Amino acid sequence: MKKKYLMTPGPTPVPPEVLLTQARPIIHHRTPEFDQVVQNCVEGLKYVFQTEKSDVLIFACSGSGVMESSVVNCFCAGDEILIAINGKFGQRMELIAKAYGLEVSVLEYGWQEVVNPLDIAEYLEKHPSTRGVVVTQSETSSGVLNNIEVVGDIVKGYPECIFIVDSITGIGAVDCKTDEWGLDVVMTGSQKGLMLPPGLAAVSVSPKAWAASERSTLPKFYFDWKKYLKSLAQNTTPFTPAVSLMIGLDASLKMMREEGMENVIARHARLAEATRQGVVALGLELFAPAEGRGNAVTPVWVPEGIDGKQLVKIMKTKHGVTIAGGQDDYAGRIIRIGHLGYFDDLDIIVTLAALEMALLELEFDFEPGSGVKAAEAVLMGVKS
Repeated sequence: MKKKYLMTPGPTPVPPEVLLTQARPIIHHRTPEFDQVVQNCVEGLKYVFQTEKSDVLIFACSGSGVMESSVVNCFCAGDEILIAINGKFGQRMELIAKAYGLEVSVLEYGWQEVVNPLDIAEYLEKHPSTRGVVVTQSETSSGVLNNIEVVGDIVKGYPECIFIVDSITGIGAVDCKTDEWGLDVVMTGSQKGLMLPPGLAAVSVSPKAWAASERSTLPKFYFDWKKYLKSLAQNTTPFTPAVSLMIGLDASLKMMREEGMENVIARHARLAEATRQGVVALGLELFAPAEGRGNAVTPVWVPEGIDGKQLVKIMKTKHGVTIAGGQDDYAGRIIRIGHLGYFDDLDIIVTLAALEMALLELEFDFEPGSGVKAAEAVLMGVKS
């Protein structure tokens, strides 16, 4: 028998108590019982999104679904928008926007670079008719954290321009102060910090974003925000929802509220730092730059002479620890250790121990136990 540890940046582990709620007999979605679930989920998501001004809509889809919804509800064909890209999911937003006929300008950065808010400010000064700015807060592919607070302050100065934030791998791991930072549209998915299986996604919509939706002429049916808002007034949904996932979401949001968002984010920061210190102690190099390291995932360069795909395979098949490899140009070149959602201190220790054993098998030269020791020091609050 071998225990299995899911240490990817999505899907992430689901708490047993949340899984058990989803195993209950199914209930009908047009009942007072389920109406209460919807109300609880919306209130809980507003707490997690840190918003009182925005509406929060819930969809049965992946994160890519709400990404598409942000385009079709906020723009018209031919609208000019700016997308800052420093990873795979910024690229996805570009593909979605172009599919709907938007005029897309791109600020292209390397996957190891953070988005520079000053570049966005300069662009908007030269293109004041821009209708939207899109930034990924926490890039799953690269682990880079972008400063959406500063960007939000910049976009506030343009009344006709909305700020769309992909926080699918950010919500629950890093601060995302929707109201305070002027974030008009924020998106997340259930299989990340919300500690659920894949299948749900949520989006917050500010009054400024609703104003943009009033002029939108792009085609939409299932992803029509207005349908969801109308149903939300009766604590229901316009289409058949993912009932069991919604019941699970209700349970996971209660867990997050009990822990408190400040503590949730602090826990993620501690786990991320322990992971970083652990891999560095092994002689490995971190992928994301020091000025932009998030709490959701730690990408690490695979040492020269080591087969990155084999490293991931050994950890999974021999030690039961599943981590993620690199994507696109970085496939086989980096590994990504997730610590987003239902994780605690010992998950990090187990993962680093498995990494050490896999590296030893691949004959990488390092001091055995050094990674675990460095991580333990962080988790125990020992100052170096």
